[in-house]
Amino acid sequence: MALYAFLGAAAAGLAGAGVLWLIRRRSLTASLAVVAAVAVCAMLAGTLVVAWAMFLSSHDLYVVTTVVAMAAVVSLATALLLGRWVVARSRALTLAARSFGEGGDFAAPAGPATAELSALSRELAATSRKLAESRDRERALETSRRELVAWISHDLRTPLAGLRAMSEALEDGVAADPDRYLRQMRTEVERLNAMVGDLFELSRIHAGALALSPSRVSVYDLVGDALAGADPLAREHGVRLVGDRVDQVPIEVDGKEMSRVLGNLLVNAIRRTPADGTVAVTAERSDTGVVLSVTDGCGGIPEEDLPRVFDTGWRGTHARTPPAGAGLGLAIVRGIVEAHSGRAAVHNVPGGCRFEVTLPMAAGL
Repeated sequence: MALYAFLGAAAAGLAGAGVLWLIRRRSLTASLAVVAAVAVCAMLAGTLVVAWAMFLSSHDLYVVTTVVAMAAVVSLATALLLGRWVVARSRALTLAARSFGEGGDFAAPAGPATAELSALSRELAATSRKLAESRDRERALETSRRELVAWISHDLRTPLAGLRAMSEALEDGVAADPDRYLRQMRTEVERLNAMVGDLFELSRIHAGALALSPSRVSVYDLVGDALAGADPLAREHGVRLVGDRVDQVPIEVDGKEMSRVLGNLLVNAIRRTPADGTVAVTAERSDTGVVLSVTDGCGGIPEEDLPRVFDTGWRGTHARTPPAGAGLGLAIVRGIVEAHSGRAAVHNVPGGCRFEVTLPMAAGL
């Protein structure tokens, strides 16, 4: 009997598998209906084969067939309703996914759903959040790029106009003091050269092509060299440089690039500190590494501007003309520091702001 039942059910199952293969690209409703029909038909085929083998009476066979047929009708109706519900949820999910694909935010359809569709909704919601964050970053970068282009164009136009005017004056022989004109032209050329150098450095950082040659150096020597290099500019602006709290801690860094970091921070601090002000440099060991800090007397940065300080092209709302620069110095600082697996930060302190660079300590300490 078991063999007869198995053979009848197997025949129905094979037929159902063939139908499923033929409609594999159709809707889920059709597939569910076929699955339900296969289950009922397999039971019906097995029952009929067993009934025939047992030589049931025609009345008993009719009763068995009728019961199985009613079960098949109910199963098919249930499968169709379930399929329509699942398909409706799937279509609603498709429409919701299309919204965030077109630049909107994903919102999961209301109402109950199967565990698989609920998991898919959560994944789509997570993807939507990541896309929104990516779009925000892209807009911020585009805004920064446009500001940088505008400011660079302005800063290039000013010295170029001056060079043109002075060269024409020298060419026409109307310069009252040619030597002064030549000195001024040299100054403008040096400014242009520094600006082009900053742009080249920033492009290397953004392209991930900044090649570092780390070696073990003393923070004390690094800060001392940076203070010595910035001393002439500090004297010109009447600013005092203080570097008392500097620990002699070795770090593994590229000395040339890190000197540029400290130089940029010191120049930025000196230019924004009023005469008779103080710029203090410290270097201390901490739980997270070695913290180099430069504190100025600029009066502080508006809280809403603090997150943008290290952005490319940022110069603050009051800095639009030279010698403020093109807004590349702090962006270069962050790029070099992050290339050393460190981090750069800024926060306000009484009377000014404090720029901090945290670097990992040399191995073995």
